[in-house]
Amino acid sequence: MPKIKTHRGAAKRFKITGSGKIRRRKQYRSHLLEKKSSARKRRLGRGSEVVGKDKKRVERLLGRA
Repeated sequence: MPKIKTHRGAAKRFKITGSGKIRRRKQYRSHLLEKKSSARKRRLGRGSEVVGKDKKRVERLLGRA
């Protein structure tokens, strides 16, 4: 069987931590930032973990399944 190729678009958007968790950026941080509060922008700047059903899908795209 052929090897599973990594989805290059997904590889640029997700990072795998040393413990195997998948990190992602939060949405709503790219534009229209003037109306958002500083606290909200600061919170959105921190990354987040991919959980639930999405984790399985992302793992497959990254070639880890």
